[in-house]
Amino acid sequence: MRPTLRQLEYVVTVHRLGRFGLAAEMLNVSQPSLSAQIATVEAEMGLRIFKRDRGGVQTTARGEEFVRRARRILREFENLRSAMSSDLPFAGRLRLGVLPSIGPYLLPPAVKDIHAQVPGLRVVVREENTRDLELGLKSGRFDVIISTPEDHPNTHQRRLFNERLWIAVATDDPLATLARDALAADLEGRLFLTLDQSHRLSRIAYALAAECGGVVSDDYEGTTLDSILLMAASGTGVAILPELFARRQAVHRDEVVVRRLDVANANRDLALLVRREDSADSGHDLLTTALRRVARKYGLGAVPAPDTGGITARR
Repeated sequence: MRPTLRQLEYVVTVHRLGRFGLAAEMLNVSQPSLSAQIATVEAEMGLRIFKRDRGGVQTTARGEEFVRRARRILREFENLRSAMSSDLPFAGRLRLGVLPSIGPYLLPPAVKDIHAQVPGLRVVVREENTRDLELGLKSGRFDVIISTPEDHPNTHQRRLFNERLWIAVATDDPLATLARDALAADLEGRLFLTLDQSHRLSRIAYALAAECGGVVSDDYEGTTLDSILLMAASGTGVAILPELFARRQAVHRDEVVVRRLDVANANRDLALLVRREDSADSGHDLLTTALRRVARKYGLGAVPAPDTGGITARR
């Protein structure tokens, strides 16, 4: 059968590394042999996969489609081999992608719970922004992700919880004296601090600013919630924070004062998301139950919407 699985692996590796030499070294083959195998695939498929120039290797438009499908075939073969050799959920190794605003605070007790039930299951966690989680799930780099469901259409979605937004301000900020939740009127004319635009939280902050009459800072975009918190502590503006981070981290910081937001739509849903074709794995129930248990423990709001195979966003 042509192309072979090995040839597909050659193509995917060259695409990922962008250099024939690096790919040959990683695959433990000679560069001439690798080039010949790639040329054979191109001839048999009747298409040009790569173009070479001084900057390295460029993948053609049709080559991108070939790589995407090749990755799927290789992933399915690996899943088949793993499933035949293991009775554990996720074939014994769960590759989990998660938002940085969720991972450190939700996962430790959940992973501990999972390990207690299935000691042989290895959970590999990687924190990435919303956009990269979507790419990772599509490419097969992740088996499951935890993210905002509206950003990942055409996936099977298991809702975990809903979290309100909170704010953090410097200790000498007028909002620090509030003895109640912050209202929309309290934020009128204020400068909002949030993550960069690769995160869903940024888009929520822009919608919140429009509703409250505030302005999102274009001079500073944080890469972490801790960095936003420090900027708020300096008096730069009002940090917009998700509830889990606020409850588990921000409330314990002496340099800021945190308050919940009592503003319509100042919240976000979090869900467990998998590719539709992978939605039958028995490990999804285990993972969902553990995550929902931790969310309840931390007082996060339940999401009444049912699990779904598509997107049912609530903003």
